Amino acid sequence: MLSKDLPDIESILALNPRVKSHAQAMSTANKKKEKKHWKRNQDRGCDSCVKLENNFDDIKHTTLSERGALREALRCLKCADAPCQKSCPTNLDIKSFITSISNKNYYGAAKAILSDNPLGLTCGMVCPTSELCVGGCNLYASEEGPINIGGLQQFATEVFSKMGIPQIRNPELPPANEMPESYHAPIALIGCGPASISCASFLARLGYDNITVFEKQKYTGGLSTSEIPQFRLPFEVVQFEIDLMKDLGVKVLCEKGLGLGGMNLTSLKEEGFKLYLLGLVSLTELNTVQSSSLHPILKFIHLCLSLGLPQANRAKIFQGLTIEQGFFTSKDFLPMVANASKKGMCQCRSALPELRGVVIVLGAGDTAFDCATSALRCGARRVYVVFRKGFTNIRAVPEEMELAKEEQCEFLPFLSPREVIMKNGRVAGLQFCRTEQTENGQWIEDEEQVVRLKADYIISAFGSMLDDPKVVEALSPVKLNRWGTPDINTETMQTTEPWVFAGGDIAGLANTTVESTNDGKQASWHIHRYIQSLHGQTIDTTPKLPLFYSAIDLVDISVDVCGIKFPNPFGLASAPPTTSTAMIRRAFEQGWGFALTKTFGLDKDLVTNVSPRIVRGTTSGHVYGPGQGSFLNIELISEKTAAYWCESVTELKKDFPNNKSGADALELNLSCPHGMGERGMGLACGQDPVLVRNICRWVRAATTIPFFAKLTPNVTNIVDIAKAAHEGGADGVTATNTVSGMMGLKADGSPWPGVGVGKRTTYGGVSGNAIRPIALRAVSAIARAIPGFPILATGGIDSAETGLQFLHAGASVLQVCSAVQNQDFTVIEDYCVDWDGQSPPTEKHQKGKPVPRLEDLVGKSLPSFGPYLTQKNEVIADYKKKLRDAGEVDVAEVNVSRVKSPKKPVPAVKDVIARALRHIGAYQELDNTEQVQALIDEEMCINCGKCYMTCNDSGYQAITFDPETHLPYVTDSCTGCTLCFSVCPIIDCIKMVTRTTPYAPKEEYLLVLIFHKKRRSQFGSPGTPDTKITDDDTGSPTPPSASDSDVSLDELEGKMLSHLSHNSIGDTWEDLMPLDQTTGPTAVTEEAGDQPVFDTEPPVAFIIINKP
Repeated sequence: MLSKDLPDIESILALNPRVKSHAQAMSTANKKKEKKHWKRNQDRGCDSCVKLENNFDDIKHTTLSERGALREALRCLKCADAPCQKSCPTNLDIKSFITSISNKNYYGAAKAILSDNPLGLTCGMVCPTSELCVGGCNLYASEEGPINIGGLQQFATEVFSKMGIPQIRNPELPPANEMPESYHAPIALIGCGPASISCASFLARLGYDNITVFEKQKYTGGLSTSEIPQFRLPFEVVQFEIDLMKDLGVKVLCEKGLGLGGMNLTSLKEEGFKLYLLGLVSLTELNTVQSSSLHPILKFIHLCLSLGLPQANRAKIFQGLTIEQGFFTSKDFLPMVANASKKGMCQCRSALPELRGVVIVLGAGDTAFDCATSALRCGARRVYVVFRKGFTNIRAVPEEMELAKEEQCEFLPFLSPREVIMKNGRVAGLQFCRTEQTENGQWIEDEEQVVRLKADYIISAFGSMLDDPKVVEALSPVKLNRWGTPDINTETMQTTEPWVFAGGDIAGLANTTVESTNDGKQASWHIHRYIQSLHGQTIDTTPKLPLFYSAIDLVDISVDVCGIKFPNPFGLASAPPTTSTAMIRRAFEQGWGFALTKTFGLDKDLVTNVSPRIVRGTTSGHVYGPGQGSFLNIELISEKTAAYWCESVTELKKDFPNNKSGADALELNLSCPHGMGERGMGLACGQDPVLVRNICRWVRAATTIPFFAKLTPNVTNIVDIAKAAHEGGADGVTATNTVSGMMGLKADGSPWPGVGVGKRTTYGGVSGNAIRPIALRAVSAIARAIPGFPILATGGIDSAETGLQFLHAGASVLQVCSAVQNQDFTVIEDYCVDWDGQSPPTEKHQKGKPVPRLEDLVGKSLPSFGPYLTQKNEVIADYKKKLRDAGEVDVAEVNVSRVKSPKKPVPAVKDVIARALRHIGAYQELDNTEQVQALIDEEMCINCGKCYMTCNDSGYQAITFDPETHLPYVTDSCTGCTLCFSVCPIIDCIKMVTRTTPYAPKEEYLLVLIFHKKRRSQFGSPGTPDTKITDDDTGSPTPPSASDSDVSLDELEGKMLSHLSHNSIGDTWEDLMPLDQTTGPTAVTEEAGDQPVFDTEPPVAFIIINKP
């Protein structure tokens, strides 16, 4: 059979979807077995878990790959007055940074994050977002749930951290040597934790250049470094944020702290500036600075305390117990784990604490759960987390508790420790009594209800305090409260001594890293106010802190077109966003480079619009909310008078002299696709080259200012219209206006939009991303045909990335409409700090986390489900265990070099215009000898089979699909069509690589059977020798297998069959009968028995046979 797949293709198609014709059945017993083979999550009731010893890989559920981040950012509604932002302690502009992520502008996202939170990466990893921003997300009211804000924040800042781009001073500040004297005041920050890093960063951004951070440890980062495990917060993350702080000139002195070497608040104040120099610079530099008039030695100092609470709360029953006996506090245990697992934290080589058997962790806060999950990595067989209250009273955030649960930690609520059970001088267990809550809410301990747990180790995580006498003494003269921490003004963070401020743990307000960060941020503004007040300056109480800046923000993106300088190439198209000049004013205030007013005419042509008239498109499927791929509108020109526009444009020109398009140029709307054409305007003009040429000549004769003809894509060849405008004297063109279309019809046949009772509609203008390919084609075609001719591009520009595509295609500046309709005017901020090429190299990953290359360990790839996942986890666990036995911890070293300046010159906007045109040409110019084929990365594959299905039913059956592993494999039959790459849901899981073997397409034979044109066929039985057929009778070209002379059907059959593979076709004439014998002009009568007789014109039948 010609129309059936060959046996080898049939085997490939074994798992290809088919329409179900009947219900299937399988026994429950077999279904249980089958389920286990495909299971990706843990079995219910599983009493064993993955061995985690020495495994410090990322375990956060929130971690995202680029694919995950883009999809999650697309879900975000970017709400007005967003509640998520109100729930963030540092007031992050969450809407803005998620907008940037959705546009692949990861620098723009990081800039927005770091502007409000200098520890944005740390907080993205460890913030209890379910209690903060995520808890306020409006999508909590929807079925799909809230946005993963922490994961998006982590992704953007982590990508930026790998760029190695340093922070710079606020470019609006004068040079440091021209700053007022007050900005050279010496400022000390005690403790290099989150509060100090935040405070120092903001003070340095304000222009202060004499800031020193004192840290008593050999390492920096505070508790972020020493107590948050590597698998939640890697060491390099904290160092990245400290490096950004140091970029602004902040100095850090380690092994110096309160109570060490006699350091106290009084001594710091008395020593003043000299203390900052010692230990930081050479004697030569010291003498130079001391003699400089720019750096006088001051007799006062301003202090910010961000000390942690270094002593653990230890219950009486644990007094005297030591680590050697099997007892740890969290302040003992977590730093030991950090020292061993965080490469670079200290110069020494530390080993993980050696835990075996059963570990009891006491406490229900985040620290307790960090201890529990860390204990598993130190070799514990089982971990019990024991706490005094119930699950509903747990202080830890759900994220932390869920991780511990997944790792098979056991939870024991309502228990209070009473007695340590010792055996042979070591911990052997712990005795508890039951706790209960009375009706009035008080908690009591019932000594009659006793629980005894055997254990080999106890870790107490009952909080911390400040009770070191040396530190308390060093804090004098600051007054302490009854909890032993400084009394502070919670608004200004000022202590009882006006020159001393406090933040973080010691201030008693912050319970999380992000709250400590905000303490430092808040303190920085009030330190600024205090210092300036000493120099006679009054600063507003409302904080107005500088943003984050890098050299990227200094890049000039202005462009000159027709003698008009645009501050940036992004402007508003003549469309709904420019309905009024008040709207244009607001757009200019946000940073738009130019705007085209809504088309307006004379008073005699005033219009009144219908409604509804602007509707969401259907081109993106069932997407509701922002992110629409298209809109359709039937809105006409402006309803406002010419007098209104002329007067208000004059006002705008006066207030925004740099936004010089406006009245300095004209755009002729020769392309409105609906309504105006019926009045002899818009499209009625723009489809006729003669009219366009003449209109442009009339305008050229009437004015000397630049004007641009706005072209319609609703023509056969837009280049002809552009040439006509060029010949008519236009200074440029706008390409393109909307595409005429109808968006949708309802089930009852009524259209949307439908106007009035009669539900009438008309063809409207389709805009947005859906028309981008049409607009790109138009821009590039015009640019190729008329080199150097200015083009204002519009049509699907929704990001800087897409804008750059239009510039590369030949556009001079860019007009935006639908992107604003999707969101608001503030998208311009994202566009102006974006650039191409920000996507990081794709790591091999599953669930956004890097995966080890199994081929290097076991010589083959394994899918991530069922028995293969179990085997993979065992291989990884064994590898990690062997590393520990060798005294190693498997933590990747990250060494990001700082990029002080770009390696290549930064191009101007004009340099990238038309860059792509050399790549665009005719099909005949394409080289069909340079072939590619698909290559699938099995480590990243999620086994969905999308590549397999599209190749089968839309391609070339070149991908096999293993029935057991569901791993696809590309065979040598791959033609490089790229369909599989296009539908794969994982970025870079499929790559198109150069083909290493010669490519030869399958031969195709076209067999044409042509029957004689007679009302009644006189043919006898097929194969009758005297039956003839000639090409002259049919008027058709001679078939390849026929000669110029008459050929008998037997001879024709023989010739044709000689070219065909015996496996591809039958060897009887019946197999070569015309394809269509039942319909149309080839209907068959029964007059000649089994032989076909045609009662209308005989058919022409085409049969295509693929020959391997």
